[in-house]
Amino acid sequence: MLAPLKTLEQIVARLAETMDSLPLARSEGFVSLVLELPQALAIAPEIPGPQFQFAHNHRGEVRAGYGIAGEWTAQGEARLQTLRTAAKRMSAHWEHLDPDETGFSGFAMLGFASSPVADATAEPGTLPNALLWLPELALSSRAGQAAVILSTALPVGREEVFARWKARLEEVIPRLNQPALDPLTPARLEQGSTEPDAARWQDLVSSALEQIEQARLEKVVVCRRLRLNGHRRFDLTRLNAALAYLFPSCQVVTIRRHATSFVAATPERLFTQQRDRIEVDAIAGTVCRAASADRDAELTSALRTSRKNLHEHMVVVDAVTDALSHCSRRIEPPDGPRVMQLNNAQHLWSLVRAELDPGMDVFQLAELLHPTPATNGHPCELARAWLRGSEPIRRGWYTGAAGIIAPDLTGELWVLLRCAEIHESTADLYAGAGIVAGSDPDSEWQETEHKLAAMSTALQFA
Repeated sequence: MLAPLKTLEQIVARLAETMDSLPLARSEGFVSLVLELPQALAIAPEIPGPQFQFAHNHRGEVRAGYGIAGEWTAQGEARLQTLRTAAKRMSAHWEHLDPDETGFSGFAMLGFASSPVADATAEPGTLPNALLWLPELALSSRAGQAAVILSTALPVGREEVFARWKARLEEVIPRLNQPALDPLTPARLEQGSTEPDAARWQDLVSSALEQIEQARLEKVVVCRRLRLNGHRRFDLTRLNAALAYLFPSCQVVTIRRHATSFVAATPERLFTQQRDRIEVDAIAGTVCRAASADRDAELTSALRTSRKNLHEHMVVVDAVTDALSHCSRRIEPPDGPRVMQLNNAQHLWSLVRAELDPGMDVFQLAELLHPTPATNGHPCELARAWLRGSEPIRRGWYTGAAGIIAPDLTGELWVLLRCAEIHESTADLYAGAGIVAGSDPDSEWQETEHKLAAMSTALQFA
């Protein structure tokens, strides 16, 4: 294994060798240069400035981006159409050079809030409503291989872009694959406000059940926000490592634009698109885990046979299948429900696969599939309208989606669950519960407690 400084020296030398092959004088568009790294990555480093990371322990995949080569923002009902127009133009004028024949290419990040309506009360420095982001330096690692990808808008001078890219490499490459940080002593976190509080939660769930009883809604998902205060600044590198260790089958997402960071450890894909194939996770129906193996097995068995949880799950499966019927040539029978077991909860999970109509891309698919009944409710628009008038908090990016977009505008998006907005030593955590006929307010409150524990446990080690 090459020492970090030796790796940096070789990457910069390789960059210098390839600069003259780049179309830097072209009048518009972007160019990305892919250079091989000597080994795969377990995690991407945190450095100052804008950055994002998607890491999945079980899949052995890491994708991260630093700096901004291009960015587009939007809000309102047409936000995804607006970003799709920008992405199509980016894709049409985006050249990739891979002199080391790594097979990797440049990529962008797409992310958006739960609601297309911008939150007028959002704190300065929070994420925009919807964002398409091409990073200046990206890292990609999978199947034991890795690459660094340098991107720039065109036209640009050779010396200018070389100096900029070299500075980025000097920030990132020496920090790759550093030894794991020693675990910190678990910190005691002070619990701040929770919105809604327990009494308001009872009222909220009771109101939702009235809507269901009157057949206005079949399901609606209500959420809580819990503030935790630490005694030290939360360290995102340690937090990401803790989340990857505690929840290895989840996608760990970290996004920072300014002073506030958004972090999630989500088990749920909105979808994965590869050419004309799509896979969608349908996850709904939850019980906790138990320390005793016998009790845990009892809970699993109860989940499989619970009429309430099976109904909640099938609402999601049916909605996903219906959405895919508008963009697919063939839909396979749902694979499931199985039980997805995480450290702190277990869920009913079905996998829905389909063969897409020609020309579908991530923006069109996100428009069809988000929000799902697993995070919003059913019927979709009625649930969204009821939540907008009844929920006492604004969700921001919680229950929105984010992921990686390939140059051909295919890719993978994840539903943003088990989330926290972090600023220095303060973290706002989010969790929700699906309300259907037969739901009990106390049980649903307890379900959110188990979900909030995912992030609060990891934050103790950050």
